[in-house]
Amino acid sequence: MSEVVRLTLVSHGMTDAMAAGRFPTDEPLNALGRGQVADARGGVKAADRVYCGPEARAIQTADLLGMRAEIEPKLADLDHGRWRGEVLGRVQPAELAIWLTDPTQAPHGGERIVELIARVRTWMESLTSEHVRVVAATHPAVIRAAMLVVLDAPPKSFWRIDIAPASATVLHFRGHAWTLRS
Repeated sequence: MSEVVRLTLVSHGMTDAMAAGRFPTDEPLNALGRGQVADARGGVKAADRVYCGPEARAIQTADLLGMRAEIEPKLADLDHGRWRGEVLGRVQPAELAIWLTDPTQAPHGGERIVELIARVRTWMESLTSEHVRVVAATHPAVIRAAMLVVLDAPPKSFWRIDIAPASATVLHFRGHAWTLRS
């Protein structure tokens, strides 16, 4: 019997872009976000390996958790293309509707939801024989994608999952399949 892989995905805390309803750039956590991550620190267990996305907010989250993280490009946030930094209300409603209903489309010229899911699936598969306890500081979009992988849910379910800032989602791999713990 193979060992259980425990993967804890920690969502970064609040940023000014999130608070303003803007698509993210590479902004750091704001004061509220730093406090959220500090409050969450006690709930994240020790790990054999720690990873984080390459953006400032993911790196800062790992640092505030007191963990030395290896930057993993596959944990990068969803690429919002030309919408990067834009206020949600300024996006063309027709383009936004396409993006929110068809995970194979990227009217912003960035990454499609199905591409994000495939990227996250590849990263998760790389963990199944490597480590016992893994923590990753990343983004709500990456965590949604991981949950869809675990549940074998359709990509159109992506927007039906809410990930709170500085929350932890725990997944286990037991030799043949991932399960969602919390």
